[in-house]
Amino acid sequence: MEDDAPVIYGLEFQARALTPQTAETDAIRFLVGTQSLRYDNQIHIIDFDDENNIINKNVLLHQVGEIWHISTSPADKGVLATCYNKTSDTKVMTCAAVWRMPKELESGSHESPDDSSSNTQTLELLCHLDNTAHGNMACVMWEPMGDGKKIISLADNNILLWDLEESSAKAVLSSSAALEGKGQLKFTSGRWSPHHNCTQIATANDTTVRGWDTRSMRQIYCIENAHGQLVRDLDFNPNKQYYLASCGDDCKVKFWDTRNVTEPVKTLEEHSHWVWNVRYNHSHDQLILTGSSDSRVILSNMVSISSEPFGHMVDDDELSDQEDQHQEEKIKEPLQDSVIATYEEHEDSVYAVEWSSADPWLFASLSYDGRLVINRVPRALKYHILL
Repeated sequence: MEDDAPVIYGLEFQARALTPQTAETDAIRFLVGTQSLRYDNQIHIIDFDDENNIINKNVLLHQVGEIWHISTSPADKGVLATCYNKTSDTKVMTCAAVWRMPKELESGSHESPDDSSSNTQTLELLCHLDNTAHGNMACVMWEPMGDGKKIISLADNNILLWDLEESSAKAVLSSSAALEGKGQLKFTSGRWSPHHNCTQIATANDTTVRGWDTRSMRQIYCIENAHGQLVRDLDFNPNKQYYLASCGDDCKVKFWDTRNVTEPVKTLEEHSHWVWNVRYNHSHDQLILTGSSDSRVILSNMVSISSEPFGHMVDDDELSDQEDQHQEEKIKEPLQDSVIATYEEHEDSVYAVEWSSADPWLFASLSYDGRLVINRVPRALKYHILL
């Protein structure tokens, strides 16, 4: 029985890094990275059994340091990248590395081991992304729909494009670009666009959003003062190639058409504190998830700027005359944008929200106190979208 009730899991560690296992499209699976200064850090592999509404977990040790960002290969279920803090000679550096999980844990739908004390396993280090010359790593992005051989990392004011060679045992820097100008130039986040043959990325630094061409490593658009304060996160609409969402410390979520960046196409002002994360649903791009320091997760229905602004198109042949008339009246009016639901299961800042890569109606959110919540799109809305 499918239930709309949330499922909650406590990690017992502070955490801010969350990702779906991108290459796993059959089982519902998320990876969470911990932030602990006192203990060895861990990656929790969370398998959600949606038939029984229970979570199974496996724990991997990540001994190199606290995890700030985690991302998974689009092609190989066992491969992931982390950005983590490393302390040496009283200096803290944020480094990045590519890892492989144990073979038996690569695929989803694992039961939790009975004896929790013996179940921590270790990650195999594949390679470091050498950042000695480039500064602190903010994030690692994998080429969308790629073969898992190309990644981009953002380090301070540098964009670094790497080729993973020898089964990911070696990362070769193939090209790079640097942000130039006055002031504190540091990337906070970035996203690789699934459109334009995967040749474009967007980055955020301070209040500015920029687009880059990965072939020339040149800037292709710039949205200055995209937000009144720091831009925290970006995401591309999976179905509309020029549409980009951004969110930030001004409590706003903005939607942009990158062909004309003078004004946002739409602005959402539903959160009361910094917005850390914005995510488009992979299949139904009107569904937008946001997470904030106000401890709330908001699911919005942004139909007016989606790829189906008039809702689901119905074939004329299927309608009777009466329905036909009703349908024509309905089609004239685009559907209204609205907040579908506000989720209040967290009591601390929500640093990450992510859709499942296996089930388009399911998402996870993570707050700093280590609480992971799995929720579903309300059933009524799901059927409204589908029917």
